[in-house]
Amino acid sequence: MNHSNSELMMTVLMTPDKANFIGNVHGGDLLKLLDQVAYACASRYSGKQVVTMSVDQVTFRQPVHVGELVSCYASVNFTGNTSMEIGIKVIAENIQSQIKRHVNSCFFTMVATDQSGKPTPVPTFTPNTPDQFRRHKGAELRRELRRHYEEESLDIRQSKAILESGKS
Repeated sequence: MNHSNSELMMTVLMTPDKANFIGNVHGGDLLKLLDQVAYACASRYSGKQVVTMSVDQVTFRQPVHVGELVSCYASVNFTGNTSMEIGIKVIAENIQSQIKRHVNSCFFTMVATDQSGKPTPVPTFTPNTPDQFRRHKGAELRRELRRHYEEESLDIRQSKAILESGKS
């Protein structure tokens, strides 16, 4: 697998049509952009169509202003059988002052699909650089946390269902 395909950078100018009620870029517009970046990174790496399975740790650290350039740096951090974790770091740049700010980071889990929409295998990602090893280890930890969270959530839902069934 060509690991140069495991990273992607996309830059977009934030225009007035993306403004929220207080004049900053609407968080929903940023989420849409992040989903597109995750799609492009995962699809290019896997050579397949992909769909978004989950989004983790979307943290809006600072507002993004209309007129700024937003650069998204995406990387494949980890691959499962059919899924890929895509990490994205977002930098906003004031065009005039050229001051850059780290405004967002997040992780998307994307699943490759075949022509009928069923999950299909992806190439294994093997880290080669110190940054890739660091991101890969973090992705493994997040994967375990997601599994643990899902188990706990299921326990809570089942407990709630049992309590509600006894209310009749």
